Amino acid sequence: MVKTIALLTAEDVYRLGSDCRGELIDGVLIEMPPVNVPHGRVTMRLGSRVLAHADANDLGHVYTEVGFILRRNPDRLRAPDIAFVRKDRIPPEGKPSQGFWEFVPDLVVEVISPGDAPGEVQLKIREWIEAGVRLLWAVYPDTWTITVMRSLLDRRN
Repeated sequence: MVKTIALLTAEDVYRLGSDCRGELIDGVLIEMPPVNVPHGRVTMRLGSRVLAHADANDLGHVYTEVGFILRRNPDRLRAPDIAFVRKDRIPPEGKPSQGFWEFVPDLVVEVISPGDAPGEVQLKIREWIEAGVRLLWAVYPDTWTITVMRSLLDRRN
């Protein structure tokens, strides 16, 4: 007997509401536990600086853990620790019609926790770059390093 698994869409995840914290990988919901204290602190400190710069220069919007649809059928929905979207890319109504943005941000910041599997981190980075993010920061709090990427070949520490 073959068992069929129903794949979820980004809209299904949106309807689950705030009780659901996770990402959608090819239609399968991957629930994420709450982040640890160092991760949360680094995310807040970096996010507040990105926000202050964006606001002071009227550049755009900064988000934390907001869903971005990277592809459809099956849906892939990722939520970076910090995201920046340029003002000229925000729709006139200022919000997505389906609950999540259906484009990639201009800047993605992923804060890497000690328990994050290196292969999963690299997969997530590759997905963001291949989806078209212009700038990605991979932040490693344990070693006090940030890897800045504009492409899979353009990486700087």
